[in-house]
Amino acid sequence: MDSVDLEVLKSAVQWTRAGFFVTLGTVVRTWGSAPRPVGSMLAIREDGHMVGSVSGGCVEDDLILRIRGGDWPQDRPQVTSYGVTAEEAHRFGLPCGGTLQLVLEPVRESSRIAELLDTIGKFRLVVRELDMKTGAVRMAPGHQTPSVEFDGERLITSHGPRHRLVVIGAGQLSKYVASMASALDYHVIVCDPRTEYADEWQVPGTELSREMPDDLIVRLQLDSHSAVLTLTHDPKLDDMALLEALKSPAFYIGAIGSRVNNARRRERLSLFDLSTTEIERLHGPVGMHLGARTPAEIAVAILAEMTAIKNGIAVTQTFAVRRDGDEDADDGEPRDNTSAECRSAA
Repeated sequence: MDSVDLEVLKSAVQWTRAGFFVTLGTVVRTWGSAPRPVGSMLAIREDGHMVGSVSGGCVEDDLILRIRGGDWPQDRPQVTSYGVTAEEAHRFGLPCGGTLQLVLEPVRESSRIAELLDTIGKFRLVVRELDMKTGAVRMAPGHQTPSVEFDGERLITSHGPRHRLVVIGAGQLSKYVASMASALDYHVIVCDPRTEYADEWQVPGTELSREMPDDLIVRLQLDSHSAVLTLTHDPKLDDMALLEALKSPAFYIGAIGSRVNNARRRERLSLFDLSTTEIERLHGPVGMHLGARTPAEIAVAILAEMTAIKNGIAVTQTFAVRRDGDEDADDGEPRDNTSAECRSAA
């Protein structure tokens, strides 16, 4: 579940507990060139405060006016549509032919949104079923990717867990990666058994583990919502994590280092109980070719590639041969070890 939807649900719970009346809006159908996809959500407070989006802004403005005027679903969910006619499409700023249908739901404790968030936070899939006639909510374990089903009588939404990122190494580059990944709503777990690195870790909102990397990977039981990055340049740590991660369903596994170092890493991994297919899952050199040099730029390149893979976008690398006299210039790659930290560790 993406960070915007989580923010919407969290705000709905917080506002309700603070005593506000809150309406949750969910896009359940679209026709034509709708600006936001099915499943998009927003939460609107009785005073007009809003989180989330279902259009480019004009539909939200109309909803705020309606709710401020007392036109909100009191006891049961309601269905409302925008852009049914050309006049409405123009009025609400929808693309030509665009139409969207929303379910507006009054948020109460019985909506079970807090329970939904708790389940997602435990990395479980969950299905939430809303009865349009009574407003009753039923929840059950989920076994599918996030989706929305609406038949006029029931709104069924499937919610996936928050993505996890396991970073091996608590050095400078890891701090940039962890900060950016947190902004993308990853739950970041940084692993470094080296006291001199772990004691200096100070990135808010992240979890620090001093376990050995392979022990941590086994304990976490990685799933398809998990990613692993090894950033220490120390085979004793990076390889330990990779040996376990490459056997897991994790959607992304990356390792820092030049092409030469990654080739050597693959040779080492082949000596253990990993298949060729499992080793081929390794992304290394890690990150997209952005010409990155500083730790912050390298972090952007890494997360760009990870985001593309997560979203099902094929990533192809085209490297230009370096001619600056560096020892790895013949690698023909935008090396991810151009920062001072990485150069010394290489």
